[in-house]
Amino acid sequence: ELEISKLEKKISASVRQSIDKSQKEYYLREQLKAIHTELGDNGKEEDEYRAKVLSANLPKDLEEKCLKEVDRLGKMQNSAPEYTVIANYLDQVLALPWTTETVDTESLDECERVLEADHFGLEKIKERILEYLAVLKLTGSMKAPILCLVGPPGVGKTSIAQSIARALGRKFVRMSLGGVRDEAEIRGHRRTYIGAMPGRIIYAMKNAGTINPVFLLDEIDKISSDMRGDPASASLEVLDPEQNSTFRDRYLEVEYDLSKVLFLTTANSLESIPAPIHSRFGR
Repeated sequence: ELEISKLEKKISASVRQSIDKSQKEYYLREQLKAIHTELGDNGKEEDEYRAKVLSANLPKDLEEKCLKEVDRLGKMQNSAPEYTVIANYLDQVLALPWTTETVDTESLDECERVLEADHFGLEKIKERILEYLAVLKLTGSMKAPILCLVGPPGVGKTSIAQSIARALGRKFVRMSLGGVRDEAEIRGHRRTYIGAMPGRIIYAMKNAGTINPVFLLDEIDKISSDMRGDPASASLEVLDPEQNSTFRDRYLEVEYDLSKVLFLTTANSLESIPAPIHSRFGR
Protein backbone atom coordinates (compact mmCIF):
# COMPACT_ATOMS: atom_id res chain seq x y z
CA GLU A 1 0.00 0.00 0.00
CA LEU A 2 2.90 2.34 0.78
CA GLU A 3 4.42 1.75 -2.66
CA ILE A 4 1.05 2.34 -4.32
CA SER A 5 0.68 5.59 -2.39
CA LYS A 6 4.15 6.75 -3.50
CA LEU A 7 3.35 5.87 -7.12
CA GLU A 8 0.09 7.83 -6.94
CA LYS A 9 1.95 10.85 -5.60
CA LYS A 10 4.50 10.66 -8.43
CA ILE A 11 1.74 10.39 -11.03
CA SER A 12 -0.17 13.31 -9.57
CA ALA A 13 3.06 15.37 -9.44
CA SER A 14 3.86 14.62 -13.09
CA VAL A 15 0.29 15.45 -14.15
CA ARG A 16 0.47 18.70 -12.20
CA GLN A 17 3.79 19.57 -13.89
CA SER A 18 2.39 18.87 -17.35
CA ILE A 19 -0.67 21.03 -16.61
CA ASP A 20 1.56 23.82 -15.29
CA LYS A 21 3.75 23.57 -18.40
CA SER A 22 0.77 23.70 -20.80
CA GLN A 23 -0.70 26.65 -18.90
CA LYS A 24 2.64 28.45 -19.05
CA GLU A 25 2.95 27.81 -22.80
CA TYR A 26 -0.59 29.05 -23.36
CA TYR A 27 0.12 32.19 -21.32
CA LEU A 28 3.35 32.88 -23.23
CA ARG A 29 1.66 32.35 -26.62
CA GLU A 30 -1.08 34.79 -25.68
CA GLN A 31 1.57 37.30 -24.65
CA LEU A 32 3.33 36.77 -27.98
CA LYS A 33 0.08 37.38 -29.86
CA ALA A 34 -0.44 40.60 -27.90
CA ILE A 35 3.10 41.75 -28.72
CA HIS A 36 2.58 41.01 -32.43
CA THR A 37 -0.67 42.97 -32.35
CA GLU A 38 1.07 45.95 -30.75
CA LEU A 39 3.76 45.82 -33.44
CA GLY A 40 1.16 45.68 -36.19
CA ASP A 41 2.02 42.08 -37.03
CA ASN A 42 -0.97 39.94 -36.08
CA GLY A 43 0.00 36.78 -37.97
CA LYS A 44 -2.08 37.43 -41.08
CA GLU A 45 0.82 36.51 -43.39
CA GLU A 46 1.31 33.23 -41.54
CA ASP A 47 -2.38 32.36 -41.98
CA GLU A 48 -2.26 33.35 -45.66
CA TYR A 49 0.79 31.18 -46.33
CA ARG A 50 -0.76 28.25 -44.45
CA ALA A 51 -3.94 28.51 -46.52
CA LYS A 52 -1.94 28.71 -49.77
CA VAL A 53 0.16 25.66 -48.84
CA LEU A 54 -2.90 23.57 -47.95
CA SER A 55 -4.72 24.53 -51.16
CA ALA A 56 -1.72 24.14 -53.52
CA ASN A 57 -2.03 20.33 -53.80
CA LEU A 58 1.68 19.86 -53.07
CA PRO A 59 3.35 16.45 -52.62
CA LYS A 60 2.92 15.20 -49.08
CA ASP A 61 6.56 15.54 -48.02
CA LEU A 62 6.78 19.04 -49.48
CA GLU A 63 3.53 20.11 -47.84
CA GLU A 64 4.84 19.00 -44.43
CA LYS A 65 8.11 20.84 -45.03
CA CYS A 66 6.30 24.04 -46.05
CA LEU A 67 3.99 23.90 -43.02
CA LYS A 68 7.06 23.65 -40.78
CA GLU A 69 8.50 26.70 -42.52
CA VAL A 70 5.19 28.54 -41.97
CA ASP A 71 5.36 27.67 -38.26
CA ARG A 72 8.89 29.07 -38.12
CA LEU A 73 7.67 32.17 -39.92
CA GLY A 74 4.99 32.73 -37.30
CA LYS A 75 7.57 32.80 -34.50
CA MET A 76 9.68 35.52 -36.16
CA GLN A 77 9.42 39.25 -36.46
CA ASN A 78 9.06 40.78 -39.92
CA SER A 79 12.36 42.59 -39.45
CA ALA A 80 14.33 39.37 -38.91
CA PRO A 81 16.64 38.46 -41.83
CA GLU A 82 15.53 34.82 -41.68
CA TYR A 83 11.91 35.94 -42.15
CA THR A 84 12.64 37.18 -45.67
CA VAL A 85 14.54 33.98 -46.53
CA ILE A 86 11.65 31.74 -45.46
CA ALA A 87 9.00 33.94 -47.11
CA ASN A 88 10.99 33.92 -50.38
CA TYR A 89 11.31 30.12 -50.23
CA LEU A 90 7.56 29.70 -49.75
CA ASP A 91 6.86 32.11 -52.62
CA GLN A 92 9.16 30.13 -54.94
CA VAL A 93 7.58 26.79 -54.02
CA LEU A 94 4.01 28.05 -54.38
CA ALA A 95 4.78 29.67 -57.76
CA LEU A 96 5.91 26.34 -59.26
CA PRO A 97 3.50 24.10 -61.18
CA TRP A 98 3.08 20.78 -59.34
CA THR A 99 -0.04 19.34 -60.98
CA THR A 100 -1.06 21.82 -63.72
CA GLU A 101 -0.83 20.07 -67.09
CA THR A 102 -1.84 20.92 -70.66
CA VAL A 103 -3.62 18.39 -72.90
CA ASP A 104 -1.69 17.33 -76.03
CA THR A 105 -3.17 17.62 -79.51
CA GLU A 106 -4.53 14.17 -80.35
CA SER A 107 -4.33 14.37 -84.14
CA LEU A 108 -0.97 13.86 -85.84
CA ASP A 109 -2.51 15.41 -88.97
CA GLU A 110 -2.97 18.64 -87.02
CA CYS A 111 0.66 18.47 -85.85
CA GLU A 112 1.77 17.97 -89.46
CA ARG A 113 -0.37 20.90 -90.59
CA VAL A 114 1.28 23.22 -88.04
CA LEU A 115 4.79 22.09 -89.03
CA GLU A 116 4.01 22.58 -92.74
CA ALA A 117 2.50 26.02 -92.10
CA ASP A 118 5.54 27.19 -90.08
CA HIS A 119 8.36 25.79 -92.27
CA PHE A 120 8.73 25.27 -95.99
CA GLY A 121 10.79 22.26 -97.06
CA LEU A 122 12.82 20.40 -94.39
CA GLU A 123 10.89 17.24 -95.32
CA LYS A 124 13.24 14.73 -93.66
CA ILE A 125 13.35 16.77 -90.43
CA LYS A 126 9.56 17.13 -90.25
CA GLU A 127 9.12 13.43 -91.02
CA ARG A 128 11.52 12.51 -88.18
CA ILE A 129 9.68 14.85 -85.79
CA LEU A 130 6.30 13.32 -86.69
CA GLU A 131 7.72 9.81 -86.16
CA TYR A 132 9.01 10.91 -82.75
CA LEU A 133 5.62 12.42 -81.78
CA ALA A 134 3.78 9.31 -83.00
CA VAL A 135 5.89 7.06 -80.76
CA LEU A 136 5.32 9.37 -77.79
CA LYS A 137 1.55 9.25 -78.36
CA LEU A 138 1.54 5.46 -78.68
CA THR A 139 3.65 4.86 -75.56
CA GLY A 140 2.20 7.73 -73.52
CA SER A 141 5.63 8.21 -71.96
CA MET A 142 8.48 10.71 -72.28
CA LYS A 143 11.05 7.93 -71.77
CA ALA A 144 12.56 8.29 -75.21
CA PRO A 145 15.86 9.50 -76.74
CA ILE A 146 16.24 13.28 -76.81
CA LEU A 147 15.95 15.01 -80.20
CA CYS A 148 18.94 17.21 -81.05
CA LEU A 149 18.60 19.75 -83.87
CA VAL A 150 22.06 20.28 -85.37
CA GLY A 151 23.04 22.99 -87.84
CA PRO A 152 24.78 26.33 -88.27
CA PRO A 153 23.30 29.51 -86.75
CA GLY A 154 20.24 30.93 -88.45
CA VAL A 155 18.82 27.79 -90.09
CA GLY A 156 15.71 27.70 -87.86
CA LYS A 157 16.50 25.23 -85.06
CA THR A 158 14.78 27.25 -82.35
CA SER A 159 11.75 28.05 -84.52
CA ILE A 160 11.27 24.33 -85.25
CA ALA A 161 11.22 23.66 -81.50
CA GLN A 162 8.61 26.41 -81.08
CA SER A 163 6.55 24.81 -83.87
CA ILE A 164 6.69 21.43 -82.08
CA ALA A 165 5.31 23.09 -78.94
CA ARG A 166 2.54 24.79 -80.93
CA ALA A 167 1.70 21.56 -82.76
CA LEU A 168 1.31 19.70 -79.46
CA GLY A 169 -0.50 22.56 -77.74
CA ARG A 170 2.15 22.79 -75.03
CA LYS A 171 3.91 25.73 -73.42
CA PHE A 172 7.39 26.51 -74.75
CA VAL A 173 10.40 27.47 -72.62
CA ARG A 174 14.01 27.94 -73.66
CA MET A 175 17.28 27.86 -71.76
CA SER A 176 20.57 28.79 -73.42
CA LEU A 177 23.55 26.74 -72.24
CA GLY A 178 26.14 28.73 -74.20
CA GLY A 179 28.96 29.71 -71.85
CA VAL A 180 27.36 28.17 -68.73
CA ARG A 181 30.21 27.19 -66.41
CA ASP A 182 28.64 27.11 -62.96
CA GLU A 183 26.83 23.95 -61.89
CA ALA A 184 24.53 26.08 -59.71
CA GLU A 185 22.97 27.43 -62.93
CA ILE A 186 21.41 23.97 -63.32
CA ARG A 187 20.94 22.78 -59.73
CA GLY A 188 20.48 26.10 -57.92
CA HIS A 189 22.14 27.42 -54.74
CA ARG A 190 21.70 26.14 -51.22
CA ARG A 191 19.58 28.36 -48.98
CA THR A 192 22.51 28.89 -46.64
CA TYR A 193 23.97 31.36 -49.16
CA ILE A 194 22.87 34.99 -49.21
CA GLY A 195 20.68 35.70 -52.22
CA ALA A 196 20.23 32.01 -53.00
CA MET A 197 17.79 31.20 -55.81
CA PRO A 198 16.61 28.06 -57.64
CA GLY A 199 18.47 26.92 -60.75
CA ARG A 200 17.43 27.93 -64.25
CA ILE A 201 15.64 24.61 -64.82
CA ILE A 202 13.21 25.30 -61.97
CA TYR A 203 12.99 28.98 -62.97
CA ALA A 204 11.97 27.95 -66.51
CA MET A 205 9.36 25.53 -65.16
CA LYS A 206 7.90 28.35 -63.08
CA ASN A 207 7.65 30.51 -66.21
CA ALA A 208 6.02 27.66 -68.14
CA GLY A 209 3.30 27.24 -65.52
CA THR A 210 2.76 23.57 -66.44
CA ILE A 211 4.54 20.31 -65.65
CA ASN A 212 4.69 19.20 -69.31
CA PRO A 213 6.11 22.03 -71.46
CA VAL A 214 8.40 21.69 -74.46
CA PHE A 215 11.78 22.59 -72.97
CA LEU A 216 14.55 23.65 -75.36
CA LEU A 217 18.14 23.39 -74.14
CA ASP A 218 19.84 25.70 -76.64
CA GLU A 219 23.51 25.49 -77.69
CA ILE A 220 24.23 22.35 -75.70
CA ASP A 221 27.54 21.94 -77.56
CA LYS A 222 28.85 25.14 -75.92
CA ILE A 223 28.39 23.98 -72.32
CA SER A 224 31.67 24.00 -70.38
CA SER A 225 33.09 23.23 -66.95
CA ASP A 226 35.67 24.67 -64.57
CA MET A 227 36.54 24.69 -60.86
CA ARG A 228 33.00 25.77 -59.92
CA GLY A 229 31.55 22.49 -61.15
CA ASP A 230 30.54 20.52 -64.21
CA PRO A 231 27.17 21.71 -65.59
CA ALA A 232 27.35 19.06 -68.34
CA SER A 233 27.23 16.30 -65.73
CA ALA A 234 24.45 18.12 -63.89
CA SER A 235 22.47 18.23 -67.14
CA LEU A 236 22.54 14.43 -67.35
CA GLU A 237 20.06 14.18 -64.48
CA VAL A 238 17.75 16.52 -66.38
CA LEU A 239 17.94 14.66 -69.71
CA ASP A 240 17.99 11.08 -68.41
CA PRO A 241 14.37 9.79 -68.34
CA GLU A 242 15.26 7.32 -65.58
CA GLN A 243 16.47 10.12 -63.28
CA ASN A 244 14.57 13.31 -64.08
CA SER A 245 11.41 12.17 -62.28
CA THR A 246 13.34 12.81 -59.05
CA PHE A 247 15.32 15.92 -60.05
CA ARG A 248 16.53 17.66 -56.89
CA ASP A 249 17.24 21.38 -56.93
CA ARG A 250 19.52 22.48 -54.08
CA TYR A 251 17.33 25.45 -53.24
CA LEU A 252 14.04 23.51 -53.09
CA GLU A 253 15.63 20.61 -51.14
CA VAL A 254 12.87 18.31 -52.42
CA GLU A 255 12.39 16.22 -55.56
CA TYR A 256 10.73 17.79 -58.61
CA ASP A 257 9.22 15.66 -61.38
CA LEU A 258 10.52 16.50 -64.88
CA SER A 259 9.41 13.20 -66.43
CA LYS A 260 6.51 14.77 -68.37
CA VAL A 261 8.67 17.47 -69.98
CA LEU A 262 9.49 17.09 -73.68
CA PHE A 263 13.17 18.06 -73.87
CA LEU A 264 14.73 19.22 -77.14
CA THR A 265 18.30 20.36 -77.72
CA THR A 266 20.17 22.35 -80.37
CA ALA A 267 23.82 22.41 -81.36
CA ASN A 268 26.04 23.82 -84.08
CA SER A 269 28.30 20.75 -84.11
CA LEU A 270 28.00 17.21 -82.74
CA GLU A 271 31.75 16.87 -82.18
CA SER A 272 31.87 19.30 -79.24
CA ILE A 273 28.92 17.79 -77.35
CA PRO A 274 30.09 15.89 -74.22
CA ALA A 275 29.94 12.13 -74.81
CA PRO A 276 27.57 11.29 -71.88
CA ILE A 277 25.04 13.84 -73.16
CA HIS A 278 25.50 12.66 -76.75
CA SER A 279 24.49 9.15 -75.69
CA ARG A 280 21.03 10.46 -74.70
CA PHE A 281 20.23 11.59 -78.24
CA GLY A 282 18.18 9.65 -80.76
CA ARG A 283 19.35 8.88 -84.25
